[in-house]
Amino acid sequence: MTTGRVTDQGLAHETGALTNESRPVATVMRAVAVLRALADASGDLGNNEIARRTRINPSTVSRLLATLATDELVSRVPDSGRFRLGPRLVELGNSALARVDMRQVCHPHLTALTETTGETSTLSLPYEEGTITVDFVQSPSSVRSVAEVGRPSIAHATATGKVFLAYAGTMPSEPLLAYTKRTITDVALLAAEVETIRQRGWAQAVGEREEEQNAIAAPILGTGTTLTAVLGLQGPAGRFGPKAMRAAVDQLIAHCAELSRT
Repeated sequence: MTTGRVTDQGLAHETGALTNESRPVATVMRAVAVLRALADASGDLGNNEIARRTRINPSTVSRLLATLATDELVSRVPDSGRFRLGPRLVELGNSALARVDMRQVCHPHLTALTETTGETSTLSLPYEEGTITVDFVQSPSSVRSVAEVGRPSIAHATATGKVFLAYAGTMPSEPLLAYTKRTITDVALLAAEVETIRQRGWAQAVGEREEEQNAIAAPILGTGTTLTAVLGLQGPAGRFGPKAMRAAVDQLIAHCAELSRT
């Protein structure tokens, strides 16, 4: 996307007779243009490339990036000196997600899954690096797996993260961290499991992020095979073992299929 250069004269022309109170602030508009340029890019961008795409003076772009970086709205990649959107935007986006229709649409399905399985159900939405929990229904049991809104998945160690890898993400290139003794740390083994997930339509994690915690997850797909969201079920291994997990898979897939059609 190419954003027109933001100038005071341009603002005067575009806003016409707007009062001072309602007139857009040029500096804010330039900052938004920088964020949009980074969002539209397929990779990280350097200062001059951002300036070219937004048609904002490079020195102004440099000052905007420095300001945005102070609150982690953008991040500078140390190795290349280029820029990308920062983690603070995920936090802000999560606040906005409280008002997103997806939660309203999916919440009855979470409630139904928890009622029929007795386990905690979760809704996660994908972002650039994985998925993040935006809603859940807690298990009524006193011993249960606790979900948390805003908690990101671990791509190679959670069921929702593996669904993300299968339908939207790229395989990790860096060494895989072991969270438990059951975490998959071999990239080849992970790639094979991700391919299995694509073929059967659901993922599992058995004590891979946390000891004695198991989970299954399945995708909600939009147009074509676009990953829209991920539904998951999680519970303590003593109760949500292989048999219980397999029994819950059909229900989970059915709910995801219904949501994929909406």
